[in-house]
Amino acid sequence: MTTTVPGTYAPKPGGSGLPRMIAAQAVLETRMLLRNGEQLLLTVVIPTLLLVLFSSVDVVDTGAGKAVDFLAPGILALAVMSTAFTGQAIATGFERRYGVLKRLASSPLPRWGLMTAKTASVLVTEILQVLLVTVIALALGWSPHGNPLTVLLLLVLGTAAFSGLGLLMAGTLKAEATLAAANLVFLLLLVGGGVVVPLEKFPSGVREVLGLLPISALSDGLREVLRHGAGLPWADLGILTVWGVVGLAAAGRFFRWE
Repeated sequence: MTTTVPGTYAPKPGGSGLPRMIAAQAVLETRMLLRNGEQLLLTVVIPTLLLVLFSSVDVVDTGAGKAVDFLAPGILALAVMSTAFTGQAIATGFERRYGVLKRLASSPLPRWGLMTAKTASVLVTEILQVLLVTVIALALGWSPHGNPLTVLLLLVLGTAAFSGLGLLMAGTLKAEATLAAANLVFLLLLVGGGVVVPLEKFPSGVREVLGLLPISALSDGLREVLRHGAGLPWADLGILTVWGVVGLAAAGRFFRWE
């Protein structure tokens, strides 16, 4: 005969803890991101092809030294932008259009928890990107230098800057406009952000303006550390910090869930 103690249940009723809900949502976000063909094109295929192509073929004058030593830091910056900005903006924009965000916002997971899960998904994807780009660059003869912690700091600040801008775009524009604008910005910054074309190739006035962009600051900062073995690139860190603070604050202020 089985006796039951009043008031006890197995399993224990109630929702999961907040950390577990955020982790589950982050895993779901990562799976959806990696299953999306367009996102994989932006986050994996394009950066990899650019690295291999411009390292193997003398198309752009990258200055003295091996081309891969110039290109690898820029491609790492491009990988961060493609995931934290372009990919996240497009995915979030269409989730907002189809009412996914509205439904998730009414779930036990708070809105800030959803954004935290999205950020965690971006970071996981970026880790995979960085590993892939690093392996390919090393195979092409890349010789990185510098402090890995400084590189990590640059990547984190770059992620914050691009993530804020991506969420701001996704939360204020229509999905179709976000799709067009995010891809256009990706192409423009690819050409004018110091990724594959050195900023020194641009006129001085234009170069000063381009140097204030987050992609330029991230590319330049990574290049200073990984190519020249510099310490903390304070100017680039400052630019990324400003973009990150302004972008995330604006996204939090103007993001519309419906």
